[in-house]
Amino acid sequence: MALSYKARRRWSLIILLIGLPLYIVVAVTLTDWLRRTWPDIPGFVEFVVFVVLGIVWALPLRAVFLGVGQEDPDARD
Repeated sequence: MALSYKARRRWSLIILLIGLPLYIVVAVTLTDWLRRTWPDIPGFVEFVVFVVLGIVWALPLRAVFLGVGQEDPDARD
C-alpha cells in the first residue's frame, strides 16, 4: 500500500528529526567499538565504514522521501 503525500511528509520529518540522530549515534558507537577492537585501524577503513553507513540508512527509506519537496499532487487548484 502506497503512502499518501501527507503521510510521506510526516514520516520524512519524523525520520529526519528523530531517526537520523539515533542512527548517527549508532554509527559513531559502531566505529568507536571498531577502534577499540582494532586500535591500529587505517584511516581509509574508517572512512569507508562511515561512507557505507551514510548511504545504507537512505536506501530503504527512498520511497518515503521521494517527491516530498514537490507540490502535493493530490491538491486541488
